[in-house]
Amino acid sequence: MNTSTPQGERIAKRLSRAGIASRREAERMIAEGRVSVNGKVIDSPALNVTAQDRIEVDNAPLPEIAAPRLWLYHKPAGLITSAADEKGRKTVFDALPDTLPRVMSVGRLDLNSEGLLLLTNDGGLKRKLELPSTGWLRKYRVRIKGKPNDEAFAPLRKGLSIEGETFQPMSVSLDRQQGANAWLTIGLREGKNREIRRAMEAIGFEVNRLIRISYGPFRLGELKAGEVEEIKPRVLADQLGLEVRVEGHAKAKTGPKTGKLRKAPPKKSAPPTRDGGTAKRGGFKPRPKAR
Repeated sequence: MNTSTPQGERIAKRLSRAGIASRREAERMIAEGRVSVNGKVIDSPALNVTAQDRIEVDNAPLPEIAAPRLWLYHKPAGLITSAADEKGRKTVFDALPDTLPRVMSVGRLDLNSEGLLLLTNDGGLKRKLELPSTGWLRKYRVRIKGKPNDEAFAPLRKGLSIEGETFQPMSVSLDRQQGANAWLTIGLREGKNREIRRAMEAIGFEVNRLIRISYGPFRLGELKAGEVEEIKPRVLADQLGLEVRVEGHAKAKTGPKTGKLRKAPPKKSAPPTRDGGTAKRGGFKPRPKAR
């Protein structure tokens, strides 16, 4: 155990990198007395550890740090993006296939939102993708009640402040009117709590459906609700500049909860989506090559 020098890394970071929990959750586990280092239970995350330290969580040895992995998950509406819910509601982790290792979500989608949710086994990767400095654009298909004109969204494009909280400018396009509702495509680079819903309420519109369709270079594509698809290690390395191990990674989709592997469907023309648009194939959009 190392308490006098800055060598090694913080214990909460080590737990997160091992896929045990996020850093915040790891700190909570430490406070609850569930973590020991070299046979001694610790109660503070203010501790550096190295590869020579023996770490246990709930009396079980900490697993070796696995290669970073990333999955695309099509979250259905009605699931909580949390490891546990005090109200007893079903979480995304309850619905994931049993074949997945222990994973953490990159950011969140609220109860009634659906679409692309990234999952990873690596706490460091989770943190990297969540940081605003990553600068990745997140796109959403949004249905609102009403018949707006394009000028109605000018405040969102300029950026606005709601109850003292500043929202950065969003890209907003009015796609089409469908009866009493309008479909929009919204892009943002932040991930504040219920950001799109709150921004729409501020300009007088109610969101009645919200689907995240992309997160940086990764796209929802034709992934069906409840399905999971792993990003190939080489693609992950290319997009994030990581050195990842190629061996032992799944290449196929898994269906909801059954754990069965599904072969990728043959290429064909993109079918119309339920809202009348067309779905794009493929789970990610490669970065353009430098000229």
